[in-house]
Amino acid sequence: MRAILAAAVLATGLAACAQTGPSGPSVAARAQPSVDLTRYAGRWYELGRYEAFFQRGCEAVSADYTPLPDGRVKVVNSCRKGVPDGPLSQAEGVATVVPGFDNARLKVSFFGPFSGDYWVLDRAPDYSWAIVGEGSGRYLWLLSREARPGEARYRDLLDRARRLGYDVARVRRTRH
Repeated sequence: MRAILAAAVLATGLAACAQTGPSGPSVAARAQPSVDLTRYAGRWYELGRYEAFFQRGCEAVSADYTPLPDGRVKVVNSCRKGVPDGPLSQAEGVATVVPGFDNARLKVSFFGPFSGDYWVLDRAPDYSWAIVGEGSGRYLWLLSREARPGEARYRDLLDRARRLGYDVARVRRTRH
């Protein structure tokens, strides 16, 4: 499956070259919240994303994060191909905290030594939602603890992403 964190792996090369995001300065310059990895652990559902070739056809996207004893985080991404009850596709990886960013930036690897950026750009105080991207602003994921949290939550996340400088007209809503 090419969902949520797998995108970061493929985005690494693009992020290294990009100086600006989708509609303004690089998201690298923006403040990011501290993240308690124990509270961040568990299942997240993707509500929307910037469409990327490696996620085409993915619906009912979710990611499970499990802290490991060595401080890294096990990542299992899942999606259903074509429709919310389509064939299951999964990918397993490991995330490592980037020092100096209070756990808001991770490096994720699904393919051996190759890793990509995973940045928590905004999150709810109660960890009920999160907005994730990486330094170039080319990738965006709107996440929730609920697969169907309601229209108000989705619109709020879009508005927050807009305030972060993202072009929300590009967001593709994920079906669950």
